[in-house]
Amino acid sequence: MRVFTTLLSPAEARARYLAALSPAPLGAETVPLDQALDRVLTADLVAGEDLPPFDRSTVDGFAVRAADVEQGGESAPARLRLVGEVRMGEATALRLGAGETVRVPTGGMLPPGADAVVIQERSRVLDETVEVHRPVRPGENMISRGEDVRAGDTVLRAGRRLRPQDLGILAGLGHARVAVRLRPTVAIISSGDEIVPPDRPAGPGQIRDMNTFSLGGLVRHAGGIPVPFPILPDDLATVHGALRRAVEAHDIVLISGGSSVGEHDVVVDAIRALGPPGIVVHGVAIRPGKPTVLAVAGNRPIVGLPGNPVSAMVIFDVFVRPVLAALRGSTEERPPGTRVRARAGRAIAAPTEREDHVRVALEARDGDLWAHPLPAKSGLLTSMVRADGIVVVPPGGRIAEGETVEVDLLEG
Repeated sequence: MRVFTTLLSPAEARARYLAALSPAPLGAETVPLDQALDRVLTADLVAGEDLPPFDRSTVDGFAVRAADVEQGGESAPARLRLVGEVRMGEATALRLGAGETVRVPTGGMLPPGADAVVIQERSRVLDETVEVHRPVRPGENMISRGEDVRAGDTVLRAGRRLRPQDLGILAGLGHARVAVRLRPTVAIISSGDEIVPPDRPAGPGQIRDMNTFSLGGLVRHAGGIPVPFPILPDDLATVHGALRRAVEAHDIVLISGGSSVGEHDVVVDAIRALGPPGIVVHGVAIRPGKPTVLAVAGNRPIVGLPGNPVSAMVIFDVFVRPVLAALRGSTEERPPGTRVRARAGRAIAAPTEREDHVRVALEARDGDLWAHPLPAKSGLLTSMVRADGIVVVPPGGRIAEGETVEVDLLEG
């Protein structure tokens, strides 16, 4: 029977794997803007025009020269001559002179000469005269041409994951299509004689396939395209053949189950048979997820995940996520705002030989955020279902009840 001879720390295993793999960004494609959410930009985006392209009002009111109304007040309003009106979506031929004003709608183009807008609630119209009951400063209630973006500005950097607000700025600058990195395809394989599809009754000694679906969701969240394979039996030739097809067709291969050291766990031998560089890491000092396999066939990453669903999800986060980010050309492995600080709901002690990834449920109480540890068994998927995040505790580390911890939030 094979045994784990050396367990690398998660940091050592990750560094060794990325060095052996040297993942590079995939190619590019141009997609319509409405399909670009969460895609990664291939190049810096430089504005070709000002935004907004004209001085515009942010309120319904009257365009003025601020100097003309600086003495205006409730008891002695400034009086201006109303010389016209700006209509939405039209350029104005009006020009504002001293002592004059023009009615403008929200978003309307300001006439030359105007440097502020008086909100209509602070004014009164008397025939062709407008009384202004409050002074305004230059620039008040308006946005100047190019105040948002100036032509030549670098608006978005290469490697940025596009968010909803990014799509808005691209649309505002006239980009109906955008060049983004290809999304990596990820083969997902569940193995084991005991695994059956979710639409089949589970007989004695059998369990339904959960990893294909939980891992598929993680792949989508991380920007990849999951490609589920049929469930494989514990047969070396069958597993090797499926892995060979997956390596030839997809950017990453994930296989769960069969990575331990039992006599019937064939996944390790099947991966080894794919050829060099081969297995880079087998066994990581992490809980859960000790029997993880990190391998490379040609230039394709292969990750052998433990069969227990919680272990598989934790290992995905530690080792698969950074590879996906690199293939996507992303400058961020995790989106900003996915880590919070909380107080431990009870004491936590990690095993002396392994880094512990503790599932926690968050509770807001008395002005503090509390992280309550959940059951540690890797076969209990409900510990992930109930969890809001993960607290990482170093080997032998101890966290006292009430101590501040960092929580990596789960996606969803």
